[in-house]
Amino acid sequence: MSRNSEKLVLNAFIYPGGHHEAAWRYKDSEPERVTDIRLYQEIAKRAEAAKLDALFFADAPALDGNIRYSARHRLEPITTFAALAAVTEKIGFIATASTTYYEPYNLARLFASVDHISGGRVGWNIVTTSAANAAPNFGLDHHPAHAERYRRGAEFVDVVTKLWDSWEDDAIVADKESGLFAETDRIHAIAHKGEFFSVQGPLNVSRSPQGRPVYVQAGSSEDGRDFAARYAEAIFTAHQTLESAQSFYRDIKTRAAALGRNPQHIKVLPGISPFIGGTEEEAKRLEAEFNDLIQTSFSLNQLRRMTGIDLDGADIDQPIPPHMVEETRSGAASSRHQLVLDVIDRENPTIRQLLHRLAGGRGHKVIAGTPEQVADWIATWFNQHAADGFNIMPPWLTGGFDAFVDEVVPILRKRGLFREDYEGNTLRDHYGLPRPQSLYAGEEALQNIA
Repeated sequence: MSRNSEKLVLNAFIYPGGHHEAAWRYKDSEPERVTDIRLYQEIAKRAEAAKLDALFFADAPALDGNIRYSARHRLEPITTFAALAAVTEKIGFIATASTTYYEPYNLARLFASVDHISGGRVGWNIVTTSAANAAPNFGLDHHPAHAERYRRGAEFVDVVTKLWDSWEDDAIVADKESGLFAETDRIHAIAHKGEFFSVQGPLNVSRSPQGRPVYVQAGSSEDGRDFAARYAEAIFTAHQTLESAQSFYRDIKTRAAALGRNPQHIKVLPGISPFIGGTEEEAKRLEAEFNDLIQTSFSLNQLRRMTGIDLDGADIDQPIPPHMVEETRSGAASSRHQLVLDVIDRENPTIRQLLHRLAGGRGHKVIAGTPEQVADWIATWFNQHAADGFNIMPPWLTGGFDAFVDEVVPILRKRGLFREDYEGNTLRDHYGLPRPQSLYAGEEALQNIA
């Protein structure tokens, strides 16, 4: 089944050292460069040469509790993107930032600034933060409940949108002869008062090249799907099977259409972590080599954090005790928790097998094969409407990234699935998204924001 002239979206999801939890131990990895900006500048230039859409950096407002066994410290992504924009011209940059642990005005200003710095190449991955250990870092006694975080998140996005739109596109006149710098009736106080925020505005940064940075969302729970259908222009998601991905794809597009949105303006982008070899056997050996490096205590802790299943002291070459699975099933509020339960139900793995399954991508799809096989898999999911593109999650840096752009991207391009060159300059251009009009542009729009 062809998608005619549609092209894949391909982001590179850059994680400290690589996505496999033991990446830092691999013989060709460079864990000492996790905070070396030159590493990310090199990756950004290589990704741009391959014509990828964007680099995506995850982030969290707390140190991962497993730092003892894994390289999970990181540079703050918005700051990082200013440095990457200086050495590139076209590739986009998507940063995670939390609606629970930022304030709308500060975040709006940061993203608007880096969108100006980059010439319109920035996206915001909107998260509500599930990690409870972030709360004490911000003077809070407790982490807000799931429903409260999503209510706050929705209001947060509304406030940030108003701030980004508070300058109309033609507000700056800069007429030297008359002395008029700006039309102040085109710069608007937003005067927002809601459940969580009271923000006067306007923003002290003019409207950015894209109008607004691209809105990205990661989360597949029921609340997450509703949030994505209302706000997201790209969605990062995790699926293990074609059928699951197709179901999610249909659901998101249907929800968006019901809200009056154009479903084509929402890009569904599952994560995949490819181990690439000259033969399938070679690729599987490479994956096994990484899995042999995992620290069992780290992996068990990761599983416990995702599912609540505590297997410390268990025989890892036996299946997970059924009563432990059942005890946690009713509490599977997160999409990633449910994904792990689905793997257990479908495959009945031993604990070791499950830990290996999750080590490469924390629930995202891990593929081991030749470049042709990886390209075949991508093409199948794309053509069968399971995805509009993918977040490529290199198992380690930079070799896993290099193998994908050098060996898989040319195959996708030869098949007509991926661009020969950029056709525009902004991230919205790359994704085929319209540039939004300011909410404040014209009398009719002013009435709509009341």
